[in-house]
Amino acid sequence: MGYSTFSLHCSLAFLLVSLRLINGDVSYSISEEMKRGSVIGNIAKDLGLELSRFSARKPRIDAEDNNALYCGINLNTGDLIVHERIDREGLCATKASCVIKQELVLENPLELHRINIRVQDINDNSPQFKEDLLKLEIHELASKGTRFLLGEAHDADIGDNAVQGYSLAQNDHFKLNVNTKGGGRKYCELVLDKELDREEKKEISLLLTAFDGGSPQRSGTVVIHVTVLDANDNVPVFSQNVYKASLPENSPLDTLVMTVSATDADDGLNSEITYGFDHVSDDDSEVFSLDPKTGEVRVAKNIDYEKLSSYEMQISAKDGLGLVSYATLIIEISDINDNAPAISLKSLTGPIAENVSPGTEVGIINVQDRDSEKNRQVRCSIQQGVPFKLLPSIKNYYSLVTTGQLDRELVSDYNITITATDEGSPPLSSSKTVHLSVADINDNPPVFDEQSYSAYVTENNKPGSTLCSVSARDPDWRQNGTVIYSLLPGEVNGAPVSSYLSVNGDTGVIHAVRSFDYEQFRSFKVQVMARDNGSPPLSSNVTVSVFISDVNDNSPQILYPAPEGNSFMTELVPKAAHGGSLVSKVIAVDADSGQNAWLSYHIVKSTDPGLFSIGLHSGEIRTQRDISESDNMKQNLIVAVKDNGQTSLSATCAMYLLISDNLAEVPELKDISYEEKNSQLTSYLIIALVSVSTFFLTFIIIILGLRFCRRRKPRLLFDGAVAIPSAYLPPNYADVDGTGTLRSTYNYDAYLTTGSRTSDFKFVTSYNDNTLPADQTLRKSPTDFADVFGDSDGSPEVGMCSTLSNMET
Repeated sequence: MGYSTFSLHCSLAFLLVSLRLINGDVSYSISEEMKRGSVIGNIAKDLGLELSRFSARKPRIDAEDNNALYCGINLNTGDLIVHERIDREGLCATKASCVIKQELVLENPLELHRINIRVQDINDNSPQFKEDLLKLEIHELASKGTRFLLGEAHDADIGDNAVQGYSLAQNDHFKLNVNTKGGGRKYCELVLDKELDREEKKEISLLLTAFDGGSPQRSGTVVIHVTVLDANDNVPVFSQNVYKASLPENSPLDTLVMTVSATDADDGLNSEITYGFDHVSDDDSEVFSLDPKTGEVRVAKNIDYEKLSSYEMQISAKDGLGLVSYATLIIEISDINDNAPAISLKSLTGPIAENVSPGTEVGIINVQDRDSEKNRQVRCSIQQGVPFKLLPSIKNYYSLVTTGQLDRELVSDYNITITATDEGSPPLSSSKTVHLSVADINDNPPVFDEQSYSAYVTENNKPGSTLCSVSARDPDWRQNGTVIYSLLPGEVNGAPVSSYLSVNGDTGVIHAVRSFDYEQFRSFKVQVMARDNGSPPLSSNVTVSVFISDVNDNSPQILYPAPEGNSFMTELVPKAAHGGSLVSKVIAVDADSGQNAWLSYHIVKSTDPGLFSIGLHSGEIRTQRDISESDNMKQNLIVAVKDNGQTSLSATCAMYLLISDNLAEVPELKDISYEEKNSQLTSYLIIALVSVSTFFLTFIIIILGLRFCRRRKPRLLFDGAVAIPSAYLPPNYADVDGTGTLRSTYNYDAYLTTGSRTSDFKFVTSYNDNTLPADQTLRKSPTDFADVFGDSDGSPEVGMCSTLSNMET
């Protein structure tokens, strides 16, 4: 039988017992004092976890109530192994059931499994008596069969490994009686088997042995020293066999718990009673004190309900001669709310992507309260104003989940305060702050500071000059918020936009690539894109309008009269012209705009300064007074045309006027403009003039004869319209009335005399598309004139008339 018991305990010490799952928990049964590294069980297999992913899920062991970690995990095999020494007596003392509670935490996804490890006792403690020597004083008159309580030996083991029996060494007077208390504890009594005779033997020494039921069996001994006394036939008697008291934990030291009392019918020394604790563990005896004279039981040490909820002690009452009686003292400890809830963070995910969906679990919180019943009921709450909440999970666990959409650009970090409050009176609470960071995603495109930009630059700018800068902001973080600028493809006047502008990709500064010309174009628009470096990148566009301002870089261009050297331009002024009569007009344009194109006309040199004047802004040449016979027939005018720019630019032209009613009166007409330039050309003109004059002389005589009755006064030959061809006009000149820049068509009256077929005049016959271009010379023969003056009835003289000029505005 002893060998079978020994084999059974050895098996319990080294082998795993049954594995069972209760409500998702894993339970194991092991023996105490197993070596570190011993395998408890393959928890990965028992939980149905894939061993290939077991290590990646970061398994770890936590302990409930923040106790020590007695287990560990072999990540390679999935085995649950012993991590620390497991001493059942140190963990559970005399409790019949000793269970270690551990927790397995897994991530990806978050999982929590409870592990219950039942620790089996082995026989590693020997029975021990409280004292090495037991002293008994027995009166010699003690009758046979008198019993003397020896108490019990203490064995830290439980069950069969605890004290199972006692034995007494062979002697002549005593035998041993073994009894069992409530709870199965065994104690012994010394029974007087033969009357004592003090005169024969005053002292007797006995050897008492206590043994347990373990395998191998362990034992302990104590020597009993018996002193034979004179007769004392009454033992103290307690008022109660069992004393019960209730005491709240944390009672002040020296608090009176209760008073025990016993009486002795003897007199004198035999009736003097002394109280004491009998067979009480050192820990219990230190918590309470017993006054040996009065029997008062008082608090001697701090009492903690969470450590031990009740105390059971044996009290002895001994009279003066050594007779002893015993009573049991039971003290129940009541719980008070003296422990605040403890909050522990079991798992936390971070940082959290800002685009996580509401309801995402980001952490696991555990709340424990060491108090009992109502005092350990805990309510958990979270601060207001954060997009998170706590959801109850298994047992005392809570899941921290999101309740709304996160936005890192609004809040990048959260300090979440979790408060746990128990139901005690008064309630106790504790708080814990959890820090969560929000990870950025590229969810914001760059936004320009302005809806559109305008840049102003003067023409003829230097290439590379700065026009303006654009700025866009991206509230995202790091590369998601880094902005790069670029020009969108496009064309300006048929050329790529990149040939006009460039933009600095980092700063957004826009530079001119070329020099701009206001006369080519005055403004244009480009699109600038701001793109971030996220994945995928986001972008936005903005319109940049570039306005080119004019500078005075174009001199006035004289359209009429034509520049010298192109043709011989002569204006005839009738002798009968009155003061204020329109003689001619200088027509000029300026490619610039605004005040740079405002033209003014000035006569800088003339043959007779007081005869002609020019309109300051119209360019019309008029007579200042009536023509007199003394005025020089040949009048030369030098006209300057100036613009109104900051630095004024100008151009000049020569105007040749001939005061005559007909060309016959001017024998040397050709000398007006060419006498200083080309003598050979002058000779040709004189010969031609004489020939033509001779031809027309006859023709005029005939006409004069037919129209003899008519007034001999110059008549209007025809209204000429001088058309300024579009080729003469710069592409961008402005039509501004009264400023010197005229519309495309301008009408005025010209005077023609006989013999003018070789003269150069700019004539048109209408205001429509049949207008004769200004660069052609009208040369008419006498026949042509006859066709024009069909009503002359063959008169040899052509009448000329003058009209005021008409202007189309």
